Amino acid sequence: MNTYHLSLDVPDLESAVAFYSELLGIEPAKRKPGYAKFEVADPPVALALQQSAHTGLSHLGIRVGSTEEVEASSRRLHAKGLATFDERDTTCCYARQDKVWVSDPAGNRWEVYTVLEDVDGDETEHAACC
Repeated sequence: MNTYHLSLDVPDLESAVAFYSELLGIEPAKRKPGYAKFEVADPPVALALQQSAHTGLSHLGIRVGSTEEVEASSRRLHAKGLATFDERDTTCCYARQDKVWVSDPAGNRWEVYTVLEDVDGDETEHAACC
């Protein structure tokens, strides 16, 4: 099953975590310095929060189950004439991932990605890479 992904830049991570914990009725599935991620089961959504001086929507995404699905999405989007950017074996949001990026007509960035494995590290290397 695919999972939608929303990534928000927030100025105060602790306040945002408290708010979304109340709103969603769950605690974050992952907490790192400057980063938190909620895994909502119904509807399936991965909500990532990054501490940032900027605020608002960082990007959107669809998490798929395999690199093959990422590559199929990349081929399909490219065949439709959309400008794409492929990343393989990249590390961000404390996870090693394969992904393809595309922007909608309004400039909103979307990623189709799969998580290869979770990783640890410092926040500058892994949190705000998207």
